[in-house]
This record gives sequence, C-alpha cells and structure tokens, in this order.
Amino acid sequence: MNHRTTLLALAIGAGLLSLSACKKDASGDAATGDTAAAAKADADADAFVARVNQEYRAIYPDLTAAQWLSSTYITDDTQAIAAKANERYLTLLNTWIKAAKPFEGQKMSPESARTILLLKLSTAMPPPDDAKKLEELTRIATKMEGDYGAGKYCTGEGDKQQCRDLGELSEVLAKSRDYQAQLDAWQGWHTISQPMRKDYVRFAELVNDGAKGMGFADTGEMWRSGYDMSPAEIAAETDRLWGQVKPLYEQLHCYTRTKLKAKYGADKGQVAGGMLPAHLMGNMWQQDWGNLWDVLEPYKGAGSLDINSALQAQYQRNLSAARAKIEGEATAEKIVEADREAQLATAKQMTQRAEDFYVSLGMPKLPESYWQNTQFIQPRDRDVVCHASAWDMTMGGDVRTKMCIKPNEEEFTTIYHELGHVYYYLAYNDKPPLFQTGAHDGFHEAIGDTIVLGMTPKYLESIGLVNAQDQSKEALINAQMRMALAKVSFMPFGLMIDRWRWGVFDGSIKPDHYNQAWWELKAKYQGVGPIAPRGEEFFDAGAKYHVPGNTPYTRYFLSHILQFQFYKALCDAAGHKGPLYECSYYGNKDAGQKYWAMLGKGAGQPWQKTMKELTGGEKMDGSAVLEYFSPLQEWLKQQNEGQSCGWQAGAPAAQR
Repeated sequence: MNHRTTLLALAIGAGLLSLSACKKDASGDAATGDTAAAAKADADADAFVARVNQEYRAIYPDLTAAQWLSSTYITDDTQAIAAKANERYLTLLNTWIKAAKPFEGQKMSPESARTILLLKLSTAMPPPDDAKKLEELTRIATKMEGDYGAGKYCTGEGDKQQCRDLGELSEVLAKSRDYQAQLDAWQGWHTISQPMRKDYVRFAELVNDGAKGMGFADTGEMWRSGYDMSPAEIAAETDRLWGQVKPLYEQLHCYTRTKLKAKYGADKGQVAGGMLPAHLMGNMWQQDWGNLWDVLEPYKGAGSLDINSALQAQYQRNLSAARAKIEGEATAEKIVEADREAQLATAKQMTQRAEDFYVSLGMPKLPESYWQNTQFIQPRDRDVVCHASAWDMTMGGDVRTKMCIKPNEEEFTTIYHELGHVYYYLAYNDKPPLFQTGAHDGFHEAIGDTIVLGMTPKYLESIGLVNAQDQSKEALINAQMRMALAKVSFMPFGLMIDRWRWGVFDGSIKPDHYNQAWWELKAKYQGVGPIAPRGEEFFDAGAKYHVPGNTPYTRYFLSHILQFQFYKALCDAAGHKGPLYECSYYGNKDAGQKYWAMLGKGAGQPWQKTMKELTGGEKMDGSAVLEYFSPLQEWLKQQNEGQSCGWQAGAPAAQR
C-alpha cells in the first residue's frame, strides 16, 4: 500500500510531539494568513505553483511524522496529534485551492495547469471550508483508522476472556478447515466495524461538503477525476477492463465452488444462488484465495516450491543462533527477546532479498535510514497498524515500510510489492512535490507486483530459496493456479469497494441500506455471500481497512491489469523468448533502465504518455492477463465441463 508518509523517531515521544502540535496551532493560523497574503502577491500561475510546491515541501515532513506515529504507536494522544497535523495540512490545502481559482481559464504553462489540477486531487479527503467541520472531519477520520487498528474480537468473561486481533482471526481462516471455527472468526472480526457506522455516515457528509466546495458533484466524482480522462470515461474504462478478464474469473469461481462442495458438502460449500460462502475463502474479504491451496491444488505436490518451509527454516536457524547467545542464563524474558531477535533478523533477510531484485535491475540500494527506521515486526509493547504500507517521509530520500513480517510466502511477496512503492518514491524525488506521485494511482500499486511476476521458479532457485525442477504440465498448472488465486480472485473485489463508495457519495446508496448494498455488490462482482442475512445493524464495509482508512480502491483493480501489461513490456525489453509466464528479468539492466525511466516521470505528464514510453500503447489492456494465464484458463474449462457455472446475484443478502 502506498502511504505517502513515514516515520518520526519514536524516541521523541508523544509528549514532545504534543508540545510541537500545540505550538503549531497558533503558528498554523499565522501560516495560513501568510499564505493568503502571499496568494495576492503571486504575479501569475507559474509563481503561484512555485510557492505552493515550496510550502507543500515544508509542511510535508511534519504531517507524515504525525501519521507515522499514530500508525506505529496507537493511543488517544497520538491520534489527536495526527488529527491536528491533518487539520493543519487540510486547512492549508483549502487555502491553496481557493488561491488557485483566479488562475483557472488563464494562459499558463502546461506544467502549471497540470499542477493546479493535481493540487485539487492531492487528497482523498476533500476538506470542508468551515473550520469546525474540518476539525470534525479530521477527528472522525483519525478515530476510525485507530479503531480499526485496535480492533479485537473478544469472547468469554473475566479471567476466561479471550481477545483476538485481525492477524489471529485471519490465521483461523487461513489454516483451519473447521466450518464453525471459520464462521466464528469471520463473524467476530465483522463486529469491530459496527461502532464505525455512525461515524462513516457523518464522514461521507463532510467529505462531500469539501468536494462540492472544489467544484465536484461529490467525492466519488472527485476520485474519478484523477485519470487524465473524464469521471464517466474512467468508470466505463474499468467496466471494459473487467469485461476482458471476467471469463477467466468465472472459470476460477466455478472450479472453486466444485471443490468447496466436495470438501464441506453441497449444503455448506455454497450459498444461495451458487455463490461462494464468505467465511470459507481463506481470507477475511475473499480477495485472495491462496490460503485454500490445500483444497484447490490441481495436482498434489506437482512442482511444489514450498517457499513457506524455506522461510521457516531460515527463521529456525536465526532462532537457534539467538538462543545460543543466552545458553546457560536463559530466563523467560530472555527467551522471548531471543525469539524477537530471530523474527527481526528473518524479516530483514527477507527484505534484503527483495531489495536485491531491484538492485539487480540497476536501481540504487535502499538508504541506510530505511533499515534504521522501518517497522519490520510487531512491537510487544503497543498497538500498531500491521497493514503493510510504504512511506515517503520527506520527499527527499527518507523512505520506510511498515509491516509485521512473518516468515511465509504471502509476506515475502508483499515485501517485494511494498518496495515497488519505495523505489517509485526514490525515482521521482527530484520532481516538484506535486508531481511526486504515480502517473495515476494504479501505477503506484502495479510497480512492485510487476516485480513479483518476475519471481519465477528459476529466479527463486537462483537466490537459493528453493530447488526448482524442470516444469511438467502438472507443475505449470499448479504454478498458474497459485498465481491466479492471488491475482485473478482479487479483480472483482478491486472493483466493488469503490462501486459501493461511489454510491454512498452520490447518494444512490442511503445510510439505511449500507450493508444491503455492500452485499449486493459483492454478489454481483465476486459471486460471494454470507450464509445468513447481514442486516443494517452491521457495517461490513468498515471491516476492510481501506474504508475507515479512506483509501480509494479502484487503483488496486487497475494495478492488477497494469502489472501484467508492464511485465510483458519488461520481458520484451529483456529480449525474452517463449511463453510469457516463464519470463524473469532479474539482473537485466536493459529492462531495469526502461522501468526506472518510467518511474522517474512521476505525475509530470499524462499517464497515457508514460504508458506509451514503456509499452508502446496508450491504453490499459487486460490481454496480457489472458496471455499469461492461457494454460490455466484452458485447463479450467476442461475441469468445469458438465458443471453449471455462474451464479445468481439476485438472492437477497441483507435484511430489507
């Protein structure tokens, strides 16, 4: 996840930050006044843009430091600090946007015109003009994100009370095949979002107020305006792209349903209309079906690379080394610390492997500050947001990631993904601040996953992680299935979240139908549903981080199209011959140079031009997805012969 923010040394402590925040309350008003006065003195649009870039660069480190603290040290105080920092930034943003209005329609350089547009789109949380509403908005936004990060499902009372967080509940879905245990874990996590419902209703009202003040019909229209095409055109474009890949998803859905029915019985392996049961998909949101490998593996053991075992063995070696240091003087505390030392060592080794791929392409090594400031593992002494994210703290090289890394394949590939954001930051750090973002937001999410596609069996063997064998047909289908369970299963989920929010923002989805609409969209796009109606007492959308965290989600759908398109372009640059799925450009400087050049453009030109420079074409295209998975799609069609594929989305999924 791209989080253009990053770390403040936690040693500073909340106390000093609070003092800093208090000081800036007064000076922030003065700064806003200074900015307003400066706006009158701007000679032209170019002068205005230069000033805004300078002021943005100045305030940015304070904003990111406060956000980093609230994500890595969750308390009421740190949430208050982050809310104040956000409020100061949004107040300043409001001032800039108002000051830009007189320049609209005037002659100016293309760079200035683009900058002013990007300025209006630089936040997903458009600030209301009214100061009290702005304060309310930042407080609600910070509270919702903090509530999500601290969310726990508790059962029992007194000494027998057991509380589990998202990681522990997700572990149940990933590993247990006990029907009731999975149902309890899934339903349990969805209780943490119920208290957010009222906050989210007000949040939507406030951001719409801000969007309308900027000249947009609503926040959804504003979000859809950042693609160098009209809001209506990008909505139609996502429909077109989904239409390209939907037949592949439908075949995967059909195969999965057949296997679940065989595992749990026809009455439990599907829900009304032939949909997949939400709690049996191995993932809290049914966005990645990789944890169902034991149920869905086409050919047992064929070509198994077993990355998990290799990473676990690495951790065990580190643990043995750490415990050897305390031999003869081991206490309970020292044993715990030895385990943490092993976790940290393993997490850093996994990250170094990911860094090596980027460096092999000719990209620079990560700065030393990255290794000093990154959150690699979950701390023992405080609540943190474990959701993986990449942070650019200063727009000048202070980059970090925030994860709670565990030695498994999913976390390993996530590191490669997050470093894609980090290298994008480093590549465009020489651009003006408002050009320091992706060509469009889908680009940012695709960069690291393009590298993940290059993690072929031969690559994994070359770094000593697995012993790859010559790939049989069975091994190929297994490898493609494993990839499809992560990539193809995600695509409809990547669409439906923002389809829900667009409806919330434009008023077509009313607050008293939030949950009904959520499950209707999940049925329409994903073909998944709950085993029992989920009424309006629930707020199931809030059980996914990006909703309370207010992160637009269409970018993730687009990234799943773009990463295959970029992958094909880099394979062509590397001179690859043969099936697309066999390509790895690890160590290829020609491919790396072309990729780095694209990253360095940032948002300084329309994405269509950036796309053409890398791929030769100006349109997003799902054909590379189908080319990559062509062996699997043909195999799935054979497996599904005689099955009644598809699902009926009309069955009511929520109480009316």
